[in-house]
Amino acid sequence: MKKIVYLLILLAVVACKPTKQQPASFQLPEVDDVVMYQVNPRVFAPQQSLQAVAARIDSIADLGVNVVWVMPIYPIGEEKSKNSPYSIKDYKAIAPEFGTVDDLRALIDSCHQRGIALILDWVANHTAWDNPWVAQHPEWYTTDSLGNIVYPPGTDWTDVADLNYDNAEMRKAMVDAMKYWVTEVGVDGFRCDVADAVPADFWHAAIDTLRAVAQPRRLLMLAEGNSPENFNAGFDMNYAWEFKDAVINVFTKGAPATQLVDCDKKEYGSIPAGKVKLRFTTNHDESTKATPAGQFGPRGQMAAFVATTFLHGGALIYGSQEVAYPEPINFFKYVPVDWTANPDIRSEYKRLMAIYNGESGLRHGEPRSFSTSDVLLVSKGNGVYVVLVNVRDRDVEVQLPNVLSDRARINLLDSADVDVNAPIKLAPYQYMVLKNK
Repeated sequence: MKKIVYLLILLAVVACKPTKQQPASFQLPEVDDVVMYQVNPRVFAPQQSLQAVAARIDSIADLGVNVVWVMPIYPIGEEKSKNSPYSIKDYKAIAPEFGTVDDLRALIDSCHQRGIALILDWVANHTAWDNPWVAQHPEWYTTDSLGNIVYPPGTDWTDVADLNYDNAEMRKAMVDAMKYWVTEVGVDGFRCDVADAVPADFWHAAIDTLRAVAQPRRLLMLAEGNSPENFNAGFDMNYAWEFKDAVINVFTKGAPATQLVDCDKKEYGSIPAGKVKLRFTTNHDESTKATPAGQFGPRGQMAAFVATTFLHGGALIYGSQEVAYPEPINFFKYVPVDWTANPDIRSEYKRLMAIYNGESGLRHGEPRSFSTSDVLLVSKGNGVYVVLVNVRDRDVEVQLPNVLSDRARINLLDSADVDVNAPIKLAPYQYMVLKNK
């Protein structure tokens, strides 16, 4: 009888095993305060890249970020391989190229000590062809009329096999794999790849489950998608692709700056209150075509970043843009980045995000536009702040309207007084962030 009682107690202890806890001092940022840094491990080191990221964590923290998003670090498929990190061979392991589970735990701890959350990239739409699921559970995959497993329809992703979300057992296995990284490793959420190609009801069930097992911790969930269903399913953030297109139109094709404001209103007018669009001038996909330095030029890259970030928040810095890396980055292979390059650009990002993080009204204030064709001009925080961005590679002038020129202001970038009653002259791609004195 004593042995039975002891066994029952032991089983109860195991069943009640708590999830990995965040340190008491760490708090996941509110979604409208998120400043995200995307880590492509393959620009940090050719091997043991998680350790290389950890070695640079102070430099990353100095940029004012509070969330680190790490691209997929799982074992990569070898069958039909393109060496893409989005071809997942094993959902519960880490590829030797990137390091070990202990390396990831150490990186998470380093982040938490600096007030930074860490989220993992999750690929739920497809697996590698040599993922054990293919041989063990072929019914978990989409097939053609002949019963052959297919790659995702409408894509050229021939290195991956499309998953079948009509299969309930596959859904359970997917959620179980996600739970592992939350409960056993301690990640703070996920960026979910190709979220719109996965049924919203799966995401709803998965996110509810993950949040339940993470208690009392909170999780941050980001959808790589722009469907309204993302937020109904429980995601906190999704992608602002339309805004990125507007930035390209304005800065490289001569479209009026007012297009940015119109796009902002459209995006935020279609999502629930309290949700956030992730705004970016680049990410791993965009930088395979052109980096901000290459696409917008040396000064244009910074003006585009300010217009993207200071209008309505949801900031993202892709690891390498802070040193103005000039050439496209193919994330299917190692690309060395000189982290000492362009220290003036790094300092500029650091200064901008210090202002952004230090001024709540600037982050949260609803934008009111007075923009012209050549200047993004918005007030925030009931007129306390004024953001001006020259979107042209030439000198322009702009006059503040009376409602904004009725008080003395300083430029937060250099603490200099600004004559708000005279036309403000802006150099090519110059920007200002004004505040009441």
